[in-house]
This record gives sequence, structure tokens and C-alpha cells, in this order.
Amino acid sequence: MTPEFAPASDEALPIWPVWQGQPVPDEAGAGAWPESCGFKASAGQICLLPDGAGGLAGALLGLGKPAAAGRQRFAFAAAGKLPEAIWRLASPPDGLDPTEAALGWLLGQYRFTRYKSAPAKDARLVCPEGVDAARVQGLAAGEFLARDLINTPASDMGPDQLEAAARALAGEIGARIAVTSGDDLLAENLPMIHAVGRAASAAPRLIDIRMGGEGPRLTIIGKGVCFDTGGLNIKPGSSMGLMKKDMGGAATALGLLKMLATTGAARGRRIRVLIPAVENSIAGNALRPGDVLTSRKGLTVEINNTDAEGRLVLADALALAAEEAPELMVSFATLTGAARVALGPDIPPFYCDDDAAARTIQAAAMAAADPLWRMPFWAPYESMIEPQIADLDNAPSGGMAGSITAALFLRRFAEGAGRYVHLDIYGWQPTAAPGRPKGGVAQGARAILAALPDLLS
Repeated sequence: MTPEFAPASDEALPIWPVWQGQPVPDEAGAGAWPESCGFKASAGQICLLPDGAGGLAGALLGLGKPAAAGRQRFAFAAAGKLPEAIWRLASPPDGLDPTEAALGWLLGQYRFTRYKSAPAKDARLVCPEGVDAARVQGLAAGEFLARDLINTPASDMGPDQLEAAARALAGEIGARIAVTSGDDLLAENLPMIHAVGRAASAAPRLIDIRMGGEGPRLTIIGKGVCFDTGGLNIKPGSSMGLMKKDMGGAATALGLLKMLATTGAARGRRIRVLIPAVENSIAGNALRPGDVLTSRKGLTVEINNTDAEGRLVLADALALAAEEAPELMVSFATLTGAARVALGPDIPPFYCDDDAAARTIQAAAMAAADPLWRMPFWAPYESMIEPQIADLDNAPSGGMAGSITAALFLRRFAEGAGRYVHLDIYGWQPTAAPGRPKGGVAQGARAILAALPDLLS
């Protein structure tokens, strides 16, 4: 689906946002009706206003407490509960950011309807005055793309289809795209991407998208494991059920690229997106525990668990990207369960050695309501990723600091980039929340977008 504002219309119904504890605007003509309906103006609460003839005169939307103004976007996401009609924002109260309100409304309209026979019909909003409609729609469109890709089952979103989605986006935004697949990966010295994906019926591949020709280099890498059985270290069924989302890093990278292109943030920058797209399957030629791989960088990796495959495909992509010495390199990956144990599904950890850049990202993430939390590249744990017979271990034993050791592993291959940022995302909303229905979700894309003006000035 495409997030769009409704055209201006004299028929648009008014919606009055109300802070909790503050009076309903007189112009709403609501009288005692809100109180009789139990309207408390809690965040996301809606009170429909009758017109006296059996129709609608408008609605009230609760914003919650003014002290929680940063969450007003989530209140507007609840507008998805409004009846199908065209609505307009009436008399915004002090402290309300119309841009946040508009983005919240659009995010709240998302539905994954690919397999629905009757797509849902939703309330539509006239873009509020003073809001950059194109930019807000671009942000929402990038988010919608990522959600759609993650929500699509692996039967319709394997490496072939992920490549097709990347080609469609490249054509839409005027970017250049090249794809290396199958045994050509070996010829191009991308052996670990090949090794992880060679057992699948769909060939492994590296998708390489470029746009822009001048300015600072930004490279984005997204993990594109379209389904993860765990390989020969096969996952139990309970752990395999959500593995269509293991390409959430790739989906988020493509969503961010769409945001960059459609909001104008790509201007003046050279942007590259790399997506190693594979399926981690089981066959006679599958990667085995105990195998040793030689990476593009020349570092050898002992395979102690074939279910720690994401860092392998990312490693080759990172090494390739670092050869161009980009000023900023960012990786998105649904990489470790340890990150979820530490911070839960809503707050992905991010890793960055540059303190100033990390502060910029942290502040931008909170301002964009796309939360991230910094974790350390903790050098004393480096020995944990160094096995006896190779340079690196893809799955250190002991089970401790799993997200940190995975990040340290990736950092070995990112050497050469000016600054490297790694996000260990979940890519999934386990329970419905305002603006985030249960299912796939981009994490960190809007945060990185908001931070870019300061990261690459």
C-alpha cells in the first residue's frame, strides 16, 4: 500500500486533538457529550461527535499528558480506528507538532493486505498546514516498504524476489544496480556469502545499489537471509517460525534508501547499499560445523554453529564496502537473540567506536521516536571470538555477551571505513502498538536518517 494524504476537501471532517487535563475546544461544540462518553483525552482515545442528524460532526483525539509530547505521534497512529472518511486537523493545541501528527497518522494506516481478498478501507487525512507532505510521505513509504518485505513469507520472498524488490526500488529512484550470484560469487572473492547460501534452490547473491556521484560516501549493508533453517545446526520449530524476518536488515536498508531518495536527503552524497541475499538451507552441500572458511578479507573463520550464518554473509559485504573507505558505514541485521534478552524487542542496540557520532545517533533516535541504545565494542571480549585453529570463531561458546561478540566479529571486517555503526535489530513487532501492527517493522532507519546531517555534514 502507498501512504498518501487526502486531497483538500470541503467535506473533510474536523478532528480536534486534546491534551489530557485540558478542556475540549469550544469550537468543537461538544458540550457534555465527551464527559458522558468517558473521554479522558488519554493518548489515542477517540470520541466521535454526532451532528444531531445521525451523522458525524467530527471527532476528538486524546494526546495524553503534555509532558509526554514526544509520544504524540503514537496518539495520532490510533486514528486508524476512525470511521472511513476524509479528516482534517482542526485547531492544533499548543505543543502539538503537526509534522509528528501527520507521520503518526500515516504510520497508523499501514496494513499488510497482499493475501487479503478485501483490502481494508481507512480514514484519510488532509495534510496539515505547514507540513512538508512529500517528506512525511517519503518517511512513511520507506517504512511501509520494509514492513511489506519482512511480512511476505519466504515462499514469495526468497533471494530471487528480494533482488526483484531491490531492482524495482532502484528503477523507481534512478539508482544503479548490479547483482553477483551463484558461482560468480567465488570468482568475485565473496566466498562466505556463497558458502552460506549454496545449499538452497535459489542461488545466493550480493545485491549492489549505487546512487549519486559526489559528496561524502555513505554505505549501508543489510543482512538478507530470506529464511534461516539454522542449517545443519537446525533450529527447533518454535525458533524457525519467524525466520521469514531474518532478512529484516535488508528490508530496513532498502526502506532507508527509499527514505533517502524520496525526502531529498540523498542529495550531495554518494550512497551504496549492499545486500547479501541467501537462504540458509539444508542439503548435501550445506556448510558444516567444524568447517573453516577463508573470507574476502583473508581472515579464516571456524564454523562452530551453522546457525550463526548472518555474520558470515555480512563479513564479506563489509570487507567489500570497506575497500572504498566510505566516510560512514552502517549495517542492519537481525543478528542475535542476545540483543533481545538485553533490551527486548523495541530497543535495538547499536555499536559505534566514535563517541561524538554515537551521541548524535542516540539523540536523533529518541527525537525521531525510533529508539536505539548504545552498547560497547568491548575489546576485552575479543579473545572470545578467536578459536584455536582459525583467526575467528563464528559462534563462541559460553553463551555470554552474544550481541557484543557478534558486533566485534563484524568490526574485524569493517576496518577501512571512516566510522562504522552496527545495529542489531529485531525487525518484528510481537504485539500490536499504535503505528506498529503486529508484524514486520523497520528499526533504526529513521534514526540514522535523522542523524545524517550531523554525521555527514
